[in-house]
Amino acid sequence: MSFGDLAGDFNALSDPSVAGNAAELDELPVELPTRQLLKITPGSGADEQYERLADIFRPVFAQIAAGSSERDRQRILPFEQVGLLNRERFGALRLSIAEGGHGARLSDVFRLLIELAEADSHVAQLWRAHIAFVENVVRLEDQVLRSKWTTRISAGQIVGNAYTEEGGNALGVLNTKVTEQDSRWLVNGRKFYCTGTIFADWTTVAVAHPEIPGRQIAVVSTQHSGVKILDDWDGFGQQLTGTGSTEFHNVPVDTFMPEDPTDPEAAIFQLVLMAVQAGIGRAALNDLRSSVQARTRSFSTGTGVPVHREPQVLQLVGEVSAEVFAADSVVMGAVLEVESAMADANLNSEERFAVCELAANRAQTIVQPLVIGATSKLFDGLGASATRNSCNMDRHWRNARTIATHNPAIYKARIVGDYEINGVQPQRLSVTGTVSGTPQFSGS
Repeated sequence: MSFGDLAGDFNALSDPSVAGNAAELDELPVELPTRQLLKITPGSGADEQYERLADIFRPVFAQIAAGSSERDRQRILPFEQVGLLNRERFGALRLSIAEGGHGARLSDVFRLLIELAEADSHVAQLWRAHIAFVENVVRLEDQVLRSKWTTRISAGQIVGNAYTEEGGNALGVLNTKVTEQDSRWLVNGRKFYCTGTIFADWTTVAVAHPEIPGRQIAVVSTQHSGVKILDDWDGFGQQLTGTGSTEFHNVPVDTFMPEDPTDPEAAIFQLVLMAVQAGIGRAALNDLRSSVQARTRSFSTGTGVPVHREPQVLQLVGEVSAEVFAADSVVMGAVLEVESAMADANLNSEERFAVCELAANRAQTIVQPLVIGATSKLFDGLGASATRNSCNMDRHWRNARTIATHNPAIYKARIVGDYEINGVQPQRLSVTGTVSGTPQFSGS
């Protein structure tokens, strides 16, 4: 039966002017495909090219979604799920077809990422560094270096991240260093928040170079004996992303990535998190929808109708649906802004960077409270039973709340406001660390 036939049957069953008497919801012959009435991902550009890509990956996303709640509850790292995506060359989406990729636009990648995050937010986030790295690769002017990395990426190799140090370094200064020995550059140091590295073949490492000022990005193999990757992330959310420690002991550098003043990496990093947030919102809405549809118990303080007819519950579901739709739309609007800026030859490097950063900061300012609110409202529509550990409904809020702490989110609106009022350009990321002269309070 086609959706058009089904829609016609639904009208006939539910419209008294057509069928005489409206059927009760429980009497409908099949579950109605409510989401097919809207685009899966809103916004312009969700066209035939995107649908071609989505047809490849949606069956994989469905497999990943099937066990996502249990993996979250049991803390099972998703190695198998990464392998399923790798089999379809998810990591090579942005590479041209001639280079062994899918020829996807940046907006295609983010639409797919939202759908993947709906299936499992952990699996979506662990690709964060890889997506940003590939974006740098497709912009490389050095064709030899580009070919080296497109060959690796198209073969299914994944790149992780080791930028941040947990402590002990001064603001703007890295303790992780490269030193030259026997004509080779070696990395030594320890990093934390190394999202995705435990699943990766390579990792980018932010290092101090003795001959070049500022932060440099070295790429090293995670398979080298001097690399030790620890699954020691103990946050209450996003526990399966490999966001733990990585140690480097005389690890040879494979590549130093060239500096690019138009590099959109910081914005890409943030927008990946926003895409994950949007996917979490969708997953929460899915659980809310199916739970309300299945619920038979009601409260004596209600209006005496089944829960799926309860006006206040329906209003709450509508609010959550609106918040999730808005989050999707804002994320994709920001991604399209970045995509446009990167192709605009009329922008200089500073203007291009500012456009990308402002788009990401605006999105972060509005998307995170929307999704946190939606994942909290979930419980208002379902009652105390939804808080049971066996339901694991709290994973949506825990994961959204954890992501919302990144980089940190509270500074983003101020940065946008400073630009709007005073024309102050967003600053490029430096190195997180301890501010000199910071007072040490008792008990801190």
